[in-house]
Amino acid sequence: MGALRVGVLAYPGCFASEVFGVPDLLTMATHVAGPGSGGYEVSIVSPRRRVAASGGAALDVSPLREVDVLIVPGLELVAGLEVDAKLAPLALEIAAIGSHAAAGGVVVSICVGAFLLAEAGLLRGRRATTAWLHADELARRCPEADVRPECLVVTDTGVTTTAAFSAMYDFALDLIRRHSGAGVARATARVALLDDARSSQAPYVDARLLARPGNAFSHQVMRRLDQDLAARYDLAALSDAFKVSTRTLLRRFARETGQSPLAYLQAARVRRARHLLESTDRTVASISAAVGYGDPGTFAALFARHTGRRPSHYRAAFRRAGGPR
Repeated sequence: MGALRVGVLAYPGCFASEVFGVPDLLTMATHVAGPGSGGYEVSIVSPRRRVAASGGAALDVSPLREVDVLIVPGLELVAGLEVDAKLAPLALEIAAIGSHAAAGGVVVSICVGAFLLAEAGLLRGRRATTAWLHADELARRCPEADVRPECLVVTDTGVTTTAAFSAMYDFALDLIRRHSGAGVARATARVALLDDARSSQAPYVDARLLARPGNAFSHQVMRRLDQDLAARYDLAALSDAFKVSTRTLLRRFARETGQSPLAYLQAARVRRARHLLESTDRTVASISAAVGYGDPGTFAALFARHTGRRPSHYRAAFRRAGGPR
């Protein structure tokens, strides 16, 4: 098998770690596979002669060239701020992405690099993902895309998108698996201390970081629900507390948050359960009761739906050594 030609598209303001993360792991995989394995031919490419990454780090780049896989790293985005100002100076890169795809090449975005793919028109009619913190914004900007915020890596007809930052390694391991074999991918993951069994970014979502300014009503409702997560959900009592009808409460809460109070409460209960699983020795049944579920089976099903893992599996993966008991 010949070497797979991989190009990483560097551009002004991109994250340097996302430029070098995949190439570094591919280098490890080449050593793991040994001589004669084909390996990977990696280059850092750009339509510009000089590129400074985020933080001002100068990158040594080569001119654009024909590659099998073009990787687009992410850049610094702050939730709630204007994305257009970040993308406007990157017309050269967006055109290069479109040209590579039009020639039949594979395109991969890391984290919010998906926004560049969207600008190049590559996400229309395709499933995609990005960092969970920015998934709503990507869906808003590109309504023709089927954005899957829970996914780590999504591949749809020659276009691959990944979740935030470390998901570049999930993609790289999958690439190694397909090009060099499952054994090489598994061994490379062990060498690099990487989890090669992750399937979702849902366990990492923190709904508190998704709150939007100016949504005072929903924030008050959230605070009330947070005060007693174990209490039975009573929509009528909740509406009475805010002196509005149930219909008005549901409408205003949905307008400000995109979900129902019950959906928020379930997510908050799961968030609290995650903390208890990570930091205490309490049984799953005890934690289930503490967040309002008398039936541990019902709780476990809800927890798995939100995080992609059963409670015991989550504890095994995320338990904090030396945490409070």
